[in-house]
Amino acid sequence: MLLSVVIPVYNEEQTLERCIRRVLSAPLPDGMSIEVLVVDDGSRDRSASVIAAMLPQFSALKLITHEKNRGKGAALRTGFLAAAGTFVLVQDADLEYDPADYRSLLGPLLDGRADVVFGSRFREGTHRVHLYFHYLGNRLLTFVSNICSGLNLTDMETGYKVMRREVVARLDLRSRRFDVEPELTAKVARMGARVYEVAISYSGRDFEEGKKIGWRDGFSALWAILRFNFISRAPEPLPRFRQAQTGA
Repeated sequence: MLLSVVIPVYNEEQTLERCIRRVLSAPLPDGMSIEVLVVDDGSRDRSASVIAAMLPQFSALKLITHEKNRGKGAALRTGFLAAAGTFVLVQDADLEYDPADYRSLLGPLLDGRADVVFGSRFREGTHRVHLYFHYLGNRLLTFVSNICSGLNLTDMETGYKVMRREVVARLDLRSRRFDVEPELTAKVARMGARVYEVAISYSGRDFEEGKKIGWRDGFSALWAILRFNFISRAPEPLPRFRQAQTGA
């Protein structure tokens, strides 16, 4: 089994090397190997140079570059297309999320219960206490997303999502920025994926430390929830659901 870890990067030179080293040393289930796909999304700092310097040291590390900044959604789309793994995991480069949680995230996938696993910052776990208005905004967006998608998530906006390859192949992401999170959530719900949540640790940043998401992204997320749950074309169902619908 192969785990593909997709890391979208934009101006993360301060944390990027530590993040990649943590990912590459993360404990994995027996028999699983890893590839790390870093998508540099037109960074204007030394992020690309940091990654390039690490490439000769790690055969599992790969660099994909966007000449211009296109947003997190576009970076994930590029990484997903290049991923070869049985499972595909999204890892932010800012050290807010801990690769030590990989085993927990992969558990429901490996035992056959889940097609998609969300890492929740609001279930039991260790997390930094800060940015209360971000917390309120997150809970509101999750609430609206749950009403529209029919899921019962506690953390729709989480940066930790891991999926079977069959799910990733059906996503066809359209969002360019942080609205990719509600888009991804809506599409896995509409294709009939079995979604699980597990508790993760979280060490959130504030704006002085480089946090990029702002209040405008909240309005974009609300539109994305409506658009991808009700307006846009539904993704192709997973095979077992297509068979059930056709009677095959």
